[in-house]
Amino acid sequence: MANSNFVAGKTAPGLVQKGLTDALWTAIITFGMFVLYIGLKTEQNIDNQLVIVQRWGLLASIVAIAAAGRFVMTVFIQPQLAARKATKAKAPPVVAEPGFMSKNFNKMALAFLLIYPMLALALFGPQGSLTYVDNFGIQILIYVMLAWGLNIVVGLAGLLDLGYVAFYAVGAYSYALLSTHFGLSFWILLPLSGIFAALWGMILGFPVLRLRGDYLAIVTLAFGEIIRIVLTNWTDVTKGSFGISNITKASLFGLYTFDMKDPHNVIRTFGLSTSSAWYKIFLFYVILALCALTAYVTIRLRRMPIGRAWEALREDEIACRSLGINTVTTKLTAFSTGAMFGGFAGSFFAARQGFVSPESFVFLESAVILAIVVLGGMGSLKGIAIAAIAMIGGTELLRSMGFLKIIFGADFTPELYRMLIFGLAMVIVMLFKPRGFVGTREPTAFLKERKAVSGSFIKEGHG
Repeated sequence: MANSNFVAGKTAPGLVQKGLTDALWTAIITFGMFVLYIGLKTEQNIDNQLVIVQRWGLLASIVAIAAAGRFVMTVFIQPQLAARKATKAKAPPVVAEPGFMSKNFNKMALAFLLIYPMLALALFGPQGSLTYVDNFGIQILIYVMLAWGLNIVVGLAGLLDLGYVAFYAVGAYSYALLSTHFGLSFWILLPLSGIFAALWGMILGFPVLRLRGDYLAIVTLAFGEIIRIVLTNWTDVTKGSFGISNITKASLFGLYTFDMKDPHNVIRTFGLSTSSAWYKIFLFYVILALCALTAYVTIRLRRMPIGRAWEALREDEIACRSLGINTVTTKLTAFSTGAMFGGFAGSFFAARQGFVSPESFVFLESAVILAIVVLGGMGSLKGIAIAAIAMIGGTELLRSMGFLKIIFGADFTPELYRMLIFGLAMVIVMLFKPRGFVGTREPTAFLKERKAVSGSFIKEGHG
C-alpha cells in the first residue's frame, strides 16, 4: 500500500496522481449535486414572474473547495494518519497520568459558567450582552439538558428514541395552558410539567415494551409526530398553528417579577438599569441549575441498581432477563425519567419565549438532540455538553458569518447555507471521532481500581 510507505515531508510514488483523480471525481460529483441547488436560483421579478438567476461563480467556488479538500486529504492527511496509526501500533502501551485540565475540567467549566453572564454584562453592557447570554448561553444549556435527558434513554438504556421532542412539547404546553388559564406560577408549573411529561413517557413505554432497534425508532418517531399533529389540530385548546402567546414569565421565587408594569418588579426594587438583559441573566442561572440537577440525578442513578439495570439492558436484553432483572420496569423508568427532564426543559422554554406553537417541536428537533448525544459520545455527560456547545453554538455563529460574502460574492447569504456547512463539519468530526468527542468511559462497577475503557466496548457487551 502507498500509505504504509509514507515518509514525513514526502509523498509516496503515484500518490499525487491518485489525489488528482480523486479531486476530479469529487469535483464532478459536487457539480452534479449542487448545480440545481446553488448554481441556479429562482427569483420573483416586479411582474410576479419567476426568473432563473445563474450563480456559476458561487458554484465554481464550492466545487473548487471540495476538490482541493479531497486532494489534500488523499495526498497529505490520509498518509499521515496511516503512518501515525502504524507507529502507535508498534509502540508499547503507556498509561498516561491525567493532566491538570483533565482533573479540574468540571470545576473550571462550572466556575466559568457562573461568571459568564456577569462577564458578558461587564464587557458589552446590558443590551449588548443579550446575544451572548440568550443565544450562546441559555439556548445551548437548554439543548444540554435535553440531550442529557435523552442520554438516559439512548445512552444508558440503549433504547433508540426518535420522538423525544414530544416530551419537550408536553412540558411547554403544560406550562403555557396552566399558566394562562389558572394563573399558576413558574415554580409550581416547573415540577408539574416534568410530572406530566413523565406520565406521557410511561404511556409511550407500555406499547413498545417488546420492540427493539429500528422498530422502536419507528414507533417513537410516530409518537412524536402524533403529538405535534394533535397540537396543530386541537385548536379549541392549543389554538393550533397560531400558538399560545402572552405566557406568564418566571418570577424571582414568587417574591418579585420582571414585569415593568408591576411596581414590585426586580428592576425597580434593586435599582437596576431598565433592560431585558436582567431577565435573561436570571433565566441563565435557572437553566444552569436545572442542568446541574439533571447531571446530578443521572450520575446518582447510574450508581444505583436501576442504573446498572439500564446498562445491562443496553448491552444484552436476553442476558438481562436471565439475571432476573425486570425489563418492563427498567424500560418504563428509563422512558419516564428521560421524559421528565424533557418536560422541565419544555416548561423553561415556554417561560423564556413567552410563546409556544407546534412549529417549535418538529422532528428536526429530535434529530438535533439525538445528534448531540451521538456526537458527544453516548453515556458521556461531558462529551454531550461539548457536542451541544459545538452544534448549537456553531449554528448560531454561522448566522453572522458575513465575511463569507467576500469569498462567495455579495449575494451569498450565510443563513441559508449554515446547515449545509454545519452538516459537512459533522461528517468530518465523525470520520475522525467515530465514538464521539469523549471516546472513553468510566464504568460504574469496578474491581479494586477504576479504569477508563474505550467507548467502542460499550456497545459490544464488554464495558
